[in-house]
Amino acid sequence: MNVRGRALGMALAIAAALAVALAEATMSEELHLAVSGRVRSADGVEIAYTDQGSGPIAIVFIHGGLADRTFWARQFAGLGPGYRLVALDLAGHGASGADRKAWTVATWGADVRAVVEVLKLTRVVLVGNSLGGAVALEAAALLPGRAIGVIGVDTLHDATQTVSHADAHARAEAFRKDFSGTCRGMVDALFHPGAQAELRAWAEQRMCASSREVAAGMTEGFGGYDVAGDFRNAGVPIRAINGDLWPTLVDVNRTVTPDFQAVIMKSAGHYPMLERPAEFNRLLLEYVQALDRAAAPR
Repeated sequence: MNVRGRALGMALAIAAALAVALAEATMSEELHLAVSGRVRSADGVEIAYTDQGSGPIAIVFIHGGLADRTFWARQFAGLGPGYRLVALDLAGHGASGADRKAWTVATWGADVRAVVEVLKLTRVVLVGNSLGGAVALEAAALLPGRAIGVIGVDTLHDATQTVSHADAHARAEAFRKDFSGTCRGMVDALFHPGAQAELRAWAEQRMCASSREVAAGMTEGFGGYDVAGDFRNAGVPIRAINGDLWPTLVDVNRTVTPDFQAVIMKSAGHYPMLERPAEFNRLLLEYVQALDRAAAPR
């Protein structure tokens, strides 16, 4: 390549990078949720939440690992009236406190319960993305008589999956030794190759600003986690709206919990609620309405 060609290539690369940066800044302005209140979790850690709207059903949104409640901003903007919408920052994430020693699904489930109880929510659908799916299952078991269903979002792919303590420790060590590189690699794997450049940049910026120790502790905490046990103990119907980066084993999951259903959004990645919000919101409300009908007194 001659000098002119190299200069043109460099100029195009710079222009593309600037375009992504501008789109990321615009997205950061759009994907914003103000904190409505704060509550202490069972161990005293302060949990921030957003509370919007009113209606007989509360949809409580739970983000994934290293994310925060703003990952649900397009649901708050697009779902319309008739539902109470609540999103929280799990401890160690977003605007919530981080003075916790054990980063486990159980302690995060208690965060969700604290928010549901302080808001006096009585009819709740728990919606969790990624890590938030497991947390939603845990919270459902803590909210008998209030939770009427769990909806996982690109999560709950395999109820029989196990993570050994050794594997969990190795992944945690990767975060401890090279947090930035490990985080960027993780975020990159959450999208289809070449897709969603602006969203990918926004997610990387937010997620890789997280605490190294929270990331490592979260990963370590999954060693020996009993996914099947949480499926069985949830006590409510379980649904999933998943992308297709990884297979969702519907038949396998039904051997653990018969009342499991899933819909797959083709060509969507790990954040279908952000990638295709209109389609996602429609699917979400279809599940919420069906769960409401199933839980109605007969």
